[in-house]
Amino acid sequence: MSQTMQQVLDQLNNTLWLDGKRVIVDAKAFPNGPIDTLIHLAVFGSEEEKAIARWLIWESALELGVYPASIHELYMARGRGETPINFTVPAMNLRAMTYDLARSAFAAANELKVGAMIFEISRGEMQYTAQRPAEYVACLLAAAIKEGFRGPVYIQGDHFQVSHKNFLKDPQAEVQTVKDLSVEAITAGYYNIDIDTSTLVDLSKATLEEQQYLNAHHCAEITAFIREIQPKGVMISLGGEIGEVGEKNSTVEELHAFMSLYLKEVAKLGDMPGISKISVQTGTSHGGVVLPDGSIADVSVDFGTLERLSQVSRAEYGLAGAVQHGASTLPESAFGNFATSTACEIHLATGFMNMLYDHEAFPADLKAEMYAWVDANHAESRGKQTVEQFHYKERKRAIGPFKQKLWGLDESLRVTFRATWQARFSFLFQQLNVGNTLDLAAKHTTPVLIHKTLADFGVAEVVEEDVSDLAD
Repeated sequence: MSQTMQQVLDQLNNTLWLDGKRVIVDAKAFPNGPIDTLIHLAVFGSEEEKAIARWLIWESALELGVYPASIHELYMARGRGETPINFTVPAMNLRAMTYDLARSAFAAANELKVGAMIFEISRGEMQYTAQRPAEYVACLLAAAIKEGFRGPVYIQGDHFQVSHKNFLKDPQAEVQTVKDLSVEAITAGYYNIDIDTSTLVDLSKATLEEQQYLNAHHCAEITAFIREIQPKGVMISLGGEIGEVGEKNSTVEELHAFMSLYLKEVAKLGDMPGISKISVQTGTSHGGVVLPDGSIADVSVDFGTLERLSQVSRAEYGLAGAVQHGASTLPESAFGNFATSTACEIHLATGFMNMLYDHEAFPADLKAEMYAWVDANHAESRGKQTVEQFHYKERKRAIGPFKQKLWGLDESLRVTFRATWQARFSFLFQQLNVGNTLDLAAKHTTPVLIHKTLADFGVAEVVEEDVSDLAD
C-alpha cells in the first residue's frame, strides 16, 4: 500500500478499508463525514489523491448498491409501449457546487421515490466549469452515498457536439474530438451520450434529405464508434438531434428525413442498436433570452409540435420520444405540459446556476469578485449587450476559476442553498411526473457492476479547446 493511500484511509476514521482489492465500507458511518473528506480529495487533492479518492468512491458506491447505468432499456421499453408515457425524465446539468447540488437532487428523489432522472454535462460546460468526466462521476456517486440513494444512476454526456466552426476547418479532426471525448466519458462511467451533429444541418440545401445528410451520416459514424467501445454488458443510451436549439422549430418531415438517412447509415456500418431518443427544437434557447435589464423573456414552447414529434418517434421508429432542451428558465406553469405532451426527456441547466448566483444568501463580495473576473477575462464577448445582459450570459465562465471558493463556502450557507435546490428539484420531479419511478427504473435497467483498479483513475490532462460556438 502506498504512503498516499494510507494517508487517505487514515482520514476516513476506519469507515472504509481494503480487503485485498475489495473496498469495504461501514454503510452507516461512512456517509456521516468521511465521504465529505473523500470527495474533497477527489476534486481538490494532489493528482495521486484525486485518483485514489475517485477509485474509492467508485468502488464504495458499488458496494452500497449505487451504480452508473444506461437508461437505454427503459427508453426502448417506452418506445415499445411497455411503460407509461406520461412522464418526462429530467436531465440535469450540474455546473456549480456539484456535490451539494447533486445531494439536493438525491434528497428530493428519495422523498418522491424518483429513479427516472439523468445527471449530465455538456462538452462546453466541462471546460468552463473545470469538471472532466471522472470528477463529475465522483461528485454524483459521492452525493448518492451521502444521501442514502440506492439504485441506478444515469450519467450522460450532453451535447457531445461537433463544432461547426472546427468542422469547416478539418471535418475528420473535429469528429475525432467527439470520439475522443466519448472514450474519456465512457471510461469515467457515462453510459448515456447525446450525439449532437445537428450543427451540420444545412438549411440552404434544397431538400430535407440534403439538409440532414451530414447530421445523419456523422451521428451514425459516432454511434458505431461508441458501440465498439462500450463496456461489456452495457448498451449505452444514445440520442440524436435534428435541429439546433435556438434555431427554427423542428418538423415531423425533418424527423422522417433524419431517421431515414440515419438508419441507412447505421445499417452500412453493422448490425447494432441506434439512438433511443431524438432532440428537437420547439421554441426554447439555452439559458433563455436575456432582456436589457438582465431578466429573462417569456418563451412560448410549441407543445403541439413536441407531442407530434414524440408520437411519431415512438410509433414509427420505436424511440422513447422527443427531447426538449433549454427548458430550465421557462415559466413555472410550463413544466407540467411536458409530461402531458409525452416528451421523454427535458434538459435543465441554467436555472440551477441562477438560483445560486441570485440567492439572497449568496455572498455579495464573492459575486462582485466573480463578475469582475468575467469583466477582465471575457470583455470581448460583450458587444452591444448591457452590463446586466453581459453578466447574465457570461457569469457561467467564472464557475471553474472560482470552484474552490464556491465549495469552501460556510456550511451554513451550503445548507441554505441545498434546501432551496431541493425544493426546486421536488417541484420539477412532481411537475414532470417522475415520482414513484424508482422501481420502474430498476425493472428496466440491468445492473452491470464494473469494478475498476486504481490504475483506471489516472487523472486526464485537460486540453484547452475552442468551444465558443458549442451549446451550453
